[in-house]
Amino acid sequence: MAKYDSHQTRRMLEVHGAPLASFSRRAAAFLLDVVVMSLLFVAVVGSLEPLLARTGLVDRSGRIVFSLNHGWYNVAWVVAYFGLFTFFGRGRTPGKWLMGIRVVSLAHERISLWHAVERALGYGASMLEGGFGFFQYFINPNKRTVHDRIAETIVVREARKGKGKKAAKK
Repeated sequence: MAKYDSHQTRRMLEVHGAPLASFSRRAAAFLLDVVVMSLLFVAVVGSLEPLLARTGLVDRSGRIVFSLNHGWYNVAWVVAYFGLFTFFGRGRTPGKWLMGIRVVSLAHERISLWHAVERALGYGASMLEGGFGFFQYFINPNKRTVHDRIAETIVVREARKGKGKKAAKK
């Protein structure tokens, strides 16, 4: 007979008391990631543009456009960027790394590829209704946005390296 496993409860107890990232750090990290993601898009697609022009992924002017409402490949790029960087960066995208924050799973010790992609897809849900999903940070007691709740994650502030050593000396 199958029995309920409260693995999430155990993991939630492990992260209990973790310092949550501020909205300003999260927003800055997101904006930094949009810049990095856009630059990578220009570099990758720009170098492949002659090849891709033959596939029909271009607009009337003959150029490939990066815009979320322009084509499936733009959504795929965003999901790939956030999903893969979050997974391989162990919860950190370049923007989150620069801002000293990290995505942490409430279900697993390490964020899985599926949860990272699920969280990346959740950005779309957070954008709905004028971005209200992002601003739910302010009404959720654990500062979770829609995409956090979809992927069962929180965003925490990371301790600076060396800070613990200084505190131990005092």
